[in-house]
Amino acid sequence: MSQNLRLCIPCHFGLESVLAYEVKKIGGENLNTTDGKVCFDGDYTTLARANMRVATGERVLIELGSFRAESFEELFDGVIKLPLEDFIGSEDAFPVKGHSLNSKLHSIPDCQKIVKKACVKRLERIYGISYFEETGAKHQIQFAIHKDIATVYLDTSGVGLHKRGYRRNSNDAPIKETLAAGIVDLARVRADSIVVDPMCGSGTFLIESAYKALNVAPGLRRNFAAQNWRQIPAQVWQDVRTEAMESIDRKGSFKAFGFDVDFDAAELTISNAKKAGVASKLEVKQQDISKYRRIEGAITIVNPPYGERMLEIREAEELYKKMGQRLCPSKENPCYIISPHEEFESFFGKNADKKRKLYNGMIKCNLYMYFK
Repeated sequence: MSQNLRLCIPCHFGLESVLAYEVKKIGGENLNTTDGKVCFDGDYTTLARANMRVATGERVLIELGSFRAESFEELFDGVIKLPLEDFIGSEDAFPVKGHSLNSKLHSIPDCQKIVKKACVKRLERIYGISYFEETGAKHQIQFAIHKDIATVYLDTSGVGLHKRGYRRNSNDAPIKETLAAGIVDLARVRADSIVVDPMCGSGTFLIESAYKALNVAPGLRRNFAAQNWRQIPAQVWQDVRTEAMESIDRKGSFKAFGFDVDFDAAELTISNAKKAGVASKLEVKQQDISKYRRIEGAITIVNPPYGERMLEIREAEELYKKMGQRLCPSKENPCYIISPHEEFESFFGKNADKKRKLYNGMIKCNLYMYFK
């Protein structure tokens, strides 16, 4: 198996520049940034580092190849030329999934069958066998067909990278860890920062802030699909894990404060922070936003609740007014607030210094940044 890999990491729309910076830091080369994705060159070590250390990416994919496919025949012919045997052994499992957008080939089940058939045909020829038990390590094949160009990937992560291992439970409206990490990055959290979330929910902003401030690799407490692949030496993963452990900044003066009107949410934040190994850096208590007193020099990062029904939306708007009165953002006390409400600024009572379009799941939001 060649060590010259073309790797791709999908991300939330709006976080591409943050992810690209992370990729450069772990040694990725020849970056190509497009909507919702950063592709780059690397080797086994880069692949392992990407899984372990990248905070804003959704998963790490190996790009096997790209080709035009306007018919099932072209799809089959394209896949059968890919060097699958570099990664997939004769006993390994290789399930197929994928999606298609604005393309002549739009039936996903049919495309899955063709891709699988082509994979089997190639591997039959390579290994000289006609039946694959698929009892070995899982090598998830993914295809993406966009405007008749098919790209085939192998997923090295397994469970999505947002699953850090600390949030087994969450409240009703959690923000994804990868999106939270991107917002933390945009808020310029550093080793000596003070961070506040006055509506902390399950504590994701606070924990991701602690990880960023203390240089904790977000994947340190979990495993990845490619760790089970015979083709990648176990030593690579051990070295990258050791490197991540050694680069934790245990001396940082970082501190975080969390508040939530719901007692159970405050307790959940404490529980998740313990699982994440950062509980000593957090102070959390039950408190309504109307009782909030500003902590001098703190960066406020918050995902306030928003309603879907009219009554809930009105309640949310009242909440935004209270937030504006209590948070009082300034240069010394910057605020970063994510909300899908188009009129957020008028209820908050102040126009943002900068806005950034982000997607929280399928919901189009703005990150309202107050830092002047």
